[in-house]
Amino acid sequence: MKKIAFVIPWYAEKIPGGAEMETREVTKHLKAAGMDVEILTTCVREFVSDWSEDYYPEGTEIVLGVPVRRFKVRKRDTKAFDEVNLKLMNGTMPSKDEEKTFITEMINSPDLYDYISTHKDEYTAFVYIPYMFGTTYYGVKACPEKAVMIPCFHNEAYIYMSIFRKMYSQVAGMIFNARPELELTEKVYATENIEKIVMGIGMDIDLKTDPEAFRKKFGIKEPFIIYAGRKDVGKNVHTLLKYFGEYKKRNPSDLRLVLIGGGEIEIPASARKYVTDLGFIDRQDKYNATGAAEFLCQPSKNESFSLVIMESWLCGRPVLVHEKCDVTKNFCRESQGGLFFDDYFEFEGCVDHFLKNKDIAAQMGENGKKYVTEHFDWNVITERYRTFFEKIDARNA
Repeated sequence: MKKIAFVIPWYAEKIPGGAEMETREVTKHLKAAGMDVEILTTCVREFVSDWSEDYYPEGTEIVLGVPVRRFKVRKRDTKAFDEVNLKLMNGTMPSKDEEKTFITEMINSPDLYDYISTHKDEYTAFVYIPYMFGTTYYGVKACPEKAVMIPCFHNEAYIYMSIFRKMYSQVAGMIFNARPELELTEKVYATENIEKIVMGIGMDIDLKTDPEAFRKKFGIKEPFIIYAGRKDVGKNVHTLLKYFGEYKKRNPSDLRLVLIGGGEIEIPASARKYVTDLGFIDRQDKYNATGAAEFLCQPSKNESFSLVIMESWLCGRPVLVHEKCDVTKNFCRESQGGLFFDDYFEFEGCVDHFLKNKDIAAQMGENGKKYVTEHFDWNVITERYRTFFEKIDARNA
């Protein structure tokens, strides 16, 4: 098998983002498993940077043991892009001309696409992540027969754009983080001739948790619910805070809510004195905190995977997710490791169930741990990647 290239709009060792993290972890573990992998990306610094500005020098460097080739971006019409993107963010489908503007005026690197086209014989596959960026659209266009996508699809306006439906129905393969993502894709795209697999994201399953160390270090003695992740409206944290405040009003107790992660969000007065926001803490402290919690609540409605849910299960704790998130709800159903809620009263019922049935909560945590170990151990994931790429290689042969 020849080289495998992962193509992503921006890349560095520590920049945040789910797709960036997934690329780092997958390439690192595939490299360790003996596969020849590299990363193709632009010179842009990160998502929140100016997509017309080259931050990194053009050329090749080694990041986390993996070769990274960077290509310059071209200037873009930000105003034209923003006008179309605003429509999409509001759920309004653009015209065909506006779709063309969207893909033309977002992050793009003609040098990258030229490289893919002229060097395609050196590679078994080009793996694109995530779906809505110019690096994916035009990268696929440069060599569709070797194009594999880790699309990270959500049920949002972008996936219904005709320009994407036409291009992405031509790829050789798609790798999904969860089954609901595959099911959504099959409803939107023509996937009959596409090699497909529900892969998920690998996990280091031997993580350790020390609940007492967390309680001693941070001085939290009361029972608590934990939320770990970015604190913003997009993650639906405001709903968790609102519901937690109402729960405390209706059910007086010493129960607390502990928040971990970046971002800022207003904590309602009803919950303020019962919420502890620790911000960023180191990884082991996070594992210790998760193990000390009654359960983890992941209220987001829009996830393609959830590392914090998997980590909670590896720490032996159950999870509570939102009923409107097909992916996290499916994980709970498949594993029997968690519950889900829609309105406040369902939230209250789930919280009470966990708090009043400690043995059941512990069993759900163990169910989740078994599920993660069987499905997302890196040894399992890397072999599934190898087999998948061998199928792509055979198709092209």
